[in-house]
Amino acid sequence: MSVSSKIRTSIQKSSWVRKMFEEGADRKKKYGPENVFDFSLGNPNIEPPAKVGEILRELTSNNESGMHRYMPNAGFVKTRDAVAHYLGDINDLSFGPEDIVMTVGAAGAINVVLKTILNPGDEVIIPAPYFMEYNFYVDNYGGITKTVTTNPDFSLDLSAIERDINSNTKAVLINTPNNPTGKVYREEELIQLGKLLDRYSKRHGEPIYLISDEPYSKIIYNGLKFSSIFNVYKESFVVTSFSKDISLPGERIGYIAVHPRMADKDIIIEGLGMCNRILGFVNAPALMQRMIPFLLEDSVDMGLYRQKRDFLCAGLDSAGYRFAMPEGTFYLFPETPVPDDVEFVRSLQEENILTVPGAGFGGPGHFRIAFCVENDTIERAMPGFARVMEKYR
Repeated sequence: MSVSSKIRTSIQKSSWVRKMFEEGADRKKKYGPENVFDFSLGNPNIEPPAKVGEILRELTSNNESGMHRYMPNAGFVKTRDAVAHYLGDINDLSFGPEDIVMTVGAAGAINVVLKTILNPGDEVIIPAPYFMEYNFYVDNYGGITKTVTTNPDFSLDLSAIERDINSNTKAVLINTPNNPTGKVYREEELIQLGKLLDRYSKRHGEPIYLISDEPYSKIIYNGLKFSSIFNVYKESFVVTSFSKDISLPGERIGYIAVHPRMADKDIIIEGLGMCNRILGFVNAPALMQRMIPFLLEDSVDMGLYRQKRDFLCAGLDSAGYRFAMPEGTFYLFPETPVPDDVEFVRSLQEENILTVPGAGFGGPGHFRIAFCVENDTIERAMPGFARVMEKYR
């Protein structure tokens, strides 16, 4: 057998997002790109700030010796120091460069954290709906994913989390603002989550870590405030990237931040640096690391995503769709009018509208629309959305 049985099984259960992306490529060849409305992949369509190009041109013209050599496993000290100061400004804490590890995107960051903390059989609690590849990340290191429900408005159900905590629980992994729901977790629910984990950590005699995946932290609407886990729980990691807020997904640059008061922080930091290397990442890209200190305060124009959200939601509401208005991200997670969300997504495909079934995110009975697309794509897809909903009335 050319492929391991485990990978063969994983391929069969592989990401719905990628499946739909590939379906889109086939349909674009068959019907023409202008006639296929692809909402499957969270691939930002807004170009990075002009400042990005200016910094890149300056860096690539720099003839300083060693510009492209290896650096410490955790990344350039200058870059980590800049991230530490940025985090210190937005939190009630003082970070140092030793608290930061530069990584190959947020996915790389999550894998490094999980590799560092998990023993085989350790459990990671994840509120659903959630980013579907978390399952694979946990499994990579012999961990076990325990998904728990959220409340009807997609806020954290603390009682559900508490019910699943046991002596094997090693971490809780959250994503705020959330992909696929667009939910932004409030400070009060994070405070209560921190208290819950602190209580059980003391009971078990070792920490239950809180990992927060935050690549959408700047994509928030309607004046809502983003709340950091660092201010509510010290046994915590933040993982993030610059893929979404600065539109740099292809550059694969992100970081891990460790709470500066974490117990056993020294060995944790040492473990993160080692895992960054032995997982094959070795270092985050040098050129991107050199660019990041100049971009920490920047982002694309979030008003453009808000306009897309409002335009899409108005059209779907008129067509009879039910949904919670996303508070952040560039995703909408409407209910399907029938229990079988895969069937409904297939019906949308017949209109050349590509979306992703909610079952793939642990949220059956819904489907995800990534609205980081051209406004014309949203407008031209609306008749098809309406026809499919009318079919199920």
